Amino acid sequence: MLAAGMLMEHFRFAPFVSHEWTEFLWYLIAFLPVGLPVMKEAVEGFASRDFFNEFTLMLIASIGAFCIREWPEAVGVMLFYSVGETLQQGAVDRATRDISRLLDVRGESVRVVRGDKTESVSPSGVKVGETIEVRPGERVPLDGVLTGGGGVFDTSALTGESLPRDMEEGDEVLAGMISSQTTVRIRVTREYSRSALSRILDLVEHASGRKARTELFIRRFARVYTPTVIALAVLVVAVPALVSLFAPGFRFVFSDWLYRALVFLVISCPCALVVSVPLGYFAGIGAASRRGILFKGGNYLDAITRVDTIAFDKTGTLTTGEFGVVAVESRVMPEREMLSLLASVETGSSHPLAKALVRYAGEAGIEPLPAEGMTEKPGFGAVAAVGGRRVVAGNLRMLDSENTEYPPELLSLRGTAIVCAVDGRYCGYVELADTMRPDSREALDALRALGIDRTVMLSGDRDEIAREYASRLGIAEAHGGLLPQDKAEYVAKIASMPGRSIAFVGDGMNDAPVLALSDVGIAMGGLGSDAAIESADVVIQTDAPSRIATAIRIGRTTRTIVKENIVGAIGIKAVILLLGAMGFASLWAAVFADVGVALLAVLNSMRILWKRY
Repeated sequence: MLAAGMLMEHFRFAPFVSHEWTEFLWYLIAFLPVGLPVMKEAVEGFASRDFFNEFTLMLIASIGAFCIREWPEAVGVMLFYSVGETLQQGAVDRATRDISRLLDVRGESVRVVRGDKTESVSPSGVKVGETIEVRPGERVPLDGVLTGGGGVFDTSALTGESLPRDMEEGDEVLAGMISSQTTVRIRVTREYSRSALSRILDLVEHASGRKARTELFIRRFARVYTPTVIALAVLVVAVPALVSLFAPGFRFVFSDWLYRALVFLVISCPCALVVSVPLGYFAGIGAASRRGILFKGGNYLDAITRVDTIAFDKTGTLTTGEFGVVAVESRVMPEREMLSLLASVETGSSHPLAKALVRYAGEAGIEPLPAEGMTEKPGFGAVAAVGGRRVVAGNLRMLDSENTEYPPELLSLRGTAIVCAVDGRYCGYVELADTMRPDSREALDALRALGIDRTVMLSGDRDEIAREYASRLGIAEAHGGLLPQDKAEYVAKIASMPGRSIAFVGDGMNDAPVLALSDVGIAMGGLGSDAAIESADVVIQTDAPSRIATAIRIGRTTRTIVKENIVGAIGIKAVILLLGAMGFASLWAAVFADVGVALLAVLNSMRILWKRY
C-alpha cells in the first residue's frame, strides 16, 4: 500500500490525489498493521512507567509525520521498524521451541505388571513397590531395582558413560536408561516426579531461568536518545518563542517552528539502527546456519565472543560414542583365525561391543563360521560350538566363571577387552575403545589459535580414560567419573569467577543442566539428545567439533560489523539532526539521507554472509 500510494501520488492519479482525505485514509490503513503493535508496546511502557523507549520515539515520530501531512513517511517509519524487529524475532522463533514441552522425553505410558497381566498406564499412575516391564530398546520410565534376572543397559543419557553397563538382579536402575538386549522387570522405588530423569529436567528448566537475555543495544540507547530528542524538539519551538519576547525585531511564526520541530522528530527516527542492528545479528545467524551452526538468538552471537574457557564432554562430543577395535593379541593361533572364532560366536549377539567386533572382522575380510548352541550370559559374554571346538567370548568375569586361566596383565588394560578361550584355554583378546572424531584435534588447535586459553574435559568415563583422551588432544585439564551435578558445579564455579566466561560442549541428556548453566551452551545436534539440543544456546548440526571455532569467528565478525553500523548510523544521524533543527534540511532530503544510511548499514551487515570463515 505504501509503494502503491507513492506511485499514485507521483503520477498524480486523479481519484487518489483529488481529495486529501482519500490519501489520508489510504496511508492510515497502510499504517495500522505496522503501527498498532508499536502503539500497544508504547502504551504498555507508559503503564509500567517506562516512558522513554524506542516505541515512544517511533510513535511520536509517526504522529509528527501525520501532523505535517507527510503520510508516506509515517508509514515508512513504522514499516522499517517492523521489518527489523521481524527479522530478529523470526530468527529467534525459528531457532527456539518451547523448552518445557520438548524437554520432556519421559514416556507417555508404562507397562505395569498387575497379577497375571500387564497394563499400560501413565507413569504418574504407578505406585512405589509395583513392578514395570521394559522391552529392548525402550527407555526406563521410573527409578527402581531389577527383579527376575539381569540385563545390559545404555546409561549414556544419564552418565555420559559410553560403555553399556551390565546389571544384575537387585541393582538400581534409573529412569532414562535404555534396556539394550532383553525384556526386564523393575520394581519401582521412586514415584514419577522424583525420578532421576525428572530431577535432571527440572534442573535444566531452573538453570535456564538464571540465564538473562542480553538486552539489545538499541533498547539501552533509546532510554537516553528518546528523551533527549523529544526535549530538543520542544526546544526547537520554545527557544525561538522566548527569543521573540525579548527581541522585538525577531519574527516568530509558530507554524514554521512547529514544522521544524516535527521534521526534527521525523529525522530523529533511528531507522538505520532499528534495521541494521537486528539485521546484522540475523546475517550472523544465517552465515552460521549455512555452516551447520544454529544460534538461538543474536545475544548468543555476542556471548560466544567473550568466551575464554571451553569445557568439553568426551563421549559423543570429542569422540563418536561408537566402539572400534584398537588392539588385537593372539597367542596360540593366527590372529585372523582367532578373530574368525570370536566373530562366529558374537554374530548372534546384540551387545554393542559384539557388533563392533563383528564389524571389524567383516572390514578385514574375515568370514564368521557356523556356530551351534550359542548361549549368551548377560554381563559376562557368550559361548558357542564352532567347528567342533567350544569357544568362549566375553570379559574376564566370563573366564573366571569358566575357570580359565589368563595372563595377569589383562587386569591393567585401560580399554574394554573381549577375551577368547578355546576348549578351556586362553587364546588372546581384542581391545575396543571409543573412537575419536576425525576433526577433534583440529578443533582444539583452532581454538588455541583464536586465543581460547583454557580447555577442559569433563567426562562420566573413568578418570584415567578421560585423562588419556585429553592427553591425545592436548587438553591440559581433565576430570572423569563425573555425574551431571558434578559437571554443573564445576561449570558454575568457573562462570562465577570475575572476568571469566565459560562455554560447555556436550551431547547427552546428562549434559543438559550444564549446557543451561554455562555462559554459552553448545550441543552436538546431529546425534545429540533432545534435552541437550533444547537447553543449548548454540547447536552444531554436523556434530563436528571444529565448527566451534567457526562459530566464534562468525560471532566476532558479527560484533565488529554491528558496532560499525551503530557508530556510523549515530554519527550521520547527529549531523542530519543538527541541520534539520537549523532549517537547512528538508523533510525529503532527510528521508533520503536516512534511507541511504540504512542501505549502507544493510549492505555492511550482508558482508557477514559473504565472508569466508
